[in-house]
Amino acid sequence: MEGDVLARIRRLGFGEAQATVLADHFLDAEARGKPGHGLSRVAWLEGLPDLQPAAEPARVMSEPGFERWEGRGALGYLTLAAIVDAQLAHPPEQARVVVAADCFPTGMLGHWVRRLAEAGLVGVLTATSPARLAHPDGGPALAGTNPLAIAVPSSDGRPLVADVSMGKATYGDLLAGRAEESDLVPFGGDQAHKAFALALGLQALVDAFGVGTYGALLLVARPEADPVPALRALAAGRRLPGDR
Repeated sequence: MEGDVLARIRRLGFGEAQATVLADHFLDAEARGKPGHGLSRVAWLEGLPDLQPAAEPARVMSEPGFERWEGRGALGYLTLAAIVDAQLAHPPEQARVVVAADCFPTGMLGHWVRRLAEAGLVGVLTATSPARLAHPDGGPALAGTNPLAIAVPSSDGRPLVADVSMGKATYGDLLAGRAEESDLVPFGGDQAHKAFALALGLQALVDAFGVGTYGALLLVARPEADPVPALRALAAGRRLPGDR
């Protein structure tokens, strides 16, 4: 299957390295039960009229605790891959905030922060999109589904990776035929105001950095403790977020 996926992506004009990044992400999403971010996105890419396979993201500002990146027409997957590669090559002394503009689509955010955690770093990542979620009481859409992914490394080699969208469904679920437009509401039923508050807070947080409609914000840091093994012991074999 991997070879077929790579071949389809290569036919779109992507080089081997870029195609591998994309295929790895799509196949990981399928394996983790998130088909809205998986192989359905290959067909979606094949239908994009303005795809720019040769585009490359760029780091336009670099300070010890802050970086700013621009997608410059590259797919958001490739922008996030480049950002993660840069953090792994030069980790922060303690912590660093990274913001990205023109970063769409971002896919399964847990995929990117997992790479950081597997290298011993803490990662927190969120990304915005066009407004899709309205206030639970009605009115216009005010926030994207704005997922939040948190990855914490573990000395046992099994990081904890929590990755949650604030919507009952994601836009990717719609593309995969697994949800309807009516499912683009904050999750939680009669407690949906909590997910809406998180979605709006994340929207404002990313927007505060002036990154436009499609923005992403990453916090990467060196941990000072190792909490995950104790959590696994308390869970007594129960599945924790990010486990297969």
